[in-house]
Amino acid sequence: MTEHEREPRVPLGIAEVMGPSMYPTLKHGDQLLVHYRAPVKPGDVAVLKHPLQQDLLIVKRLVERRDEGWWVLGDNPGAEGDSRVFGAVPEELLLGRVRARYRPLGDQRSARALVSWLVSAVRPVPARSVSRRLRAR
Repeated sequence: MTEHEREPRVPLGIAEVMGPSMYPTLKHGDQLLVHYRAPVKPGDVAVLKHPLQQDLLIVKRLVERRDEGWWVLGDNPGAEGDSRVFGAVPEELLLGRVRARYRPLGDQRSARALVSWLVSAVRPVPARSVSRRLRAR
């Protein structure tokens, strides 16, 4: 492999959230900074290929690694479309870890709204403990 053929050290990409499954952590329309092939652990938010429709990308929280792959859930318990429906997601369908989200500038009509947007527009998407959620199900 030549120097020009090597993969970049930090392969980053952008994804867009569609739908309510990760609300309140992520909202419809949020832009995500995705770190492809990054190490992951339970509690991380990740981008994966849907196990039943692999041309569709999904954003879910990694709950636990099982023999069949990752058990994933949305942060919105009322929304469908996670491992409760399709089971564990095979490891090879895990694309990357979400590092940050960016909320696009909306229709800001006042200085106060603009300042509020500036303060909240870009935030890291941290991992969180999922043990409480596992006990509740």
